[in-house]
Amino acid sequence: MPSAYYAPLDQPLTSTDDDEEEANIERHQQQHQRRPKGAAAPSIPFLEAHHHSPMAHLRVASGVVGGRRRCLLPLVGALLFLIAFCYFTFGVDTRLALGLGGVGGGSDDSDDGMHSLGKQSQSRGLSRFRVIASQRKTMPMGDAQDLQIEMTRNRIDSRIRNPYRKYGILSRALNETLHLCSEGLFDQRLYVQDKPMEEYGNLPIIYFVTPTYPRREQIPELTRLAHTLLHVPRLHWLVANDQEGCNVFMDLMLKGFGIPYTHLASPMPSNFRKAKPAPRGVANRRAALQWLRQRNLTNGILYFGDDDNTYDLRLFSEIRQTQRVSMFPVGFIADYGVSGPVVRKGKVVAFLDSWLAGRRWPVDMAGFAVNLQYMAQFPNVNMPYKPGFEEDRFLRSIGLRLDQIEPRGNNCTEILVWHTQTKSKKAAVVRLESEYLDGRSNLGALFRSLKIMGVASASDTEGPKALISKNGKAAAHSTILS
Repeated sequence: MPSAYYAPLDQPLTSTDDDEEEANIERHQQQHQRRPKGAAAPSIPFLEAHHHSPMAHLRVASGVVGGRRRCLLPLVGALLFLIAFCYFTFGVDTRLALGLGGVGGGSDDSDDGMHSLGKQSQSRGLSRFRVIASQRKTMPMGDAQDLQIEMTRNRIDSRIRNPYRKYGILSRALNETLHLCSEGLFDQRLYVQDKPMEEYGNLPIIYFVTPTYPRREQIPELTRLAHTLLHVPRLHWLVANDQEGCNVFMDLMLKGFGIPYTHLASPMPSNFRKAKPAPRGVANRRAALQWLRQRNLTNGILYFGDDDNTYDLRLFSEIRQTQRVSMFPVGFIADYGVSGPVVRKGKVVAFLDSWLAGRRWPVDMAGFAVNLQYMAQFPNVNMPYKPGFEEDRFLRSIGLRLDQIEPRGNNCTEILVWHTQTKSKKAAVVRLESEYLDGRSNLGALFRSLKIMGVASASDTEGPKALISKNGKAAAHSTILS
């Protein structure tokens, strides 16, 4: 083979160099034939001398390729494993988030067990949950400043993780948490609707589930709803707040109404908060369902009542007689202004709603009630994080049939609940010097309370200047408050 194949390009070739290289090659071949098996191969002098020769590059390249192959094999294997892992994980999460069930597929009526809410309880986790809840101290009464301090402290020491999540009932992919903030199981009302409470002792309890979330209108809406529920006997109010920690102001407020209540903090999982539209209220309703399951409550009526709806008191008498699932029209829904069942000869035969989207049960969340004894027959009760389909998938998960629906509201001719909505605004900021917010007037305590409720706050530099007037004329803050 010509020596030019090996020589560096910057060195001229001579016949002497060619002869020497041929002799070296011949001597190498003879040594290779005499080399015993297992002995190390001798070096080739001219290859050692010409480090940059093409043959040297060829030998180095072959070693690199072999090494790369050996390195790539585990990488390829790891990559295939990662792809398979992501595939199965993504499949489960997607089905769970969409409420389409588990890995095994199946019909729309069956949802994945890790996403369902009705698995058999684990006694160890439940007893730990009850012990922690029973050890919680009652928050002291105090002014708004003390409430702010207690609220900050409460975020730290009241985070009670749901024990069911540890045992797989709540999907780890959903990352759901449940905080039991406070409970009042004793009905402090002596009379309801001019009758003593003893006369209502045989009525089934209505478990009124209210999902809510922090906003400017939250406390006023809950206050208005509470004064409706004060007229309803045998009712337990489940208030589930979409907040990471417990709201102490809400604890004290709910306790003050005297209605049996449970205050839960059940924040929406972070992976759903950026969704458009976000599945608002689902985590709160799921927390209430979990609370019912933990206590094995099978005697009573379940009803989902939003904090901004308007309720006719006759509604509660109607739904209290529910045997399986009762339904009734809801006013102020979408384009038709109403959503509800179509009834013929006392039987529900169809539904009226302006948004179908393939839903088997196109009803509003406030348009049905469920008997807990009937619901207990279905351990996989589920409400998925799928906006617009929460009612449909929940009713599917309890095996509802059209011939089982009980029409209420005079055969669905009367509207007993209205989907009213308060106009939402951002919390106000008023410019008022902090030096005037001490004990010299009521303004300090007032604005601290407003801030805790999320209604308004005072600032030294932001917002419009607070107008304080006397005799019809605005006066300087110092004139009135100094």
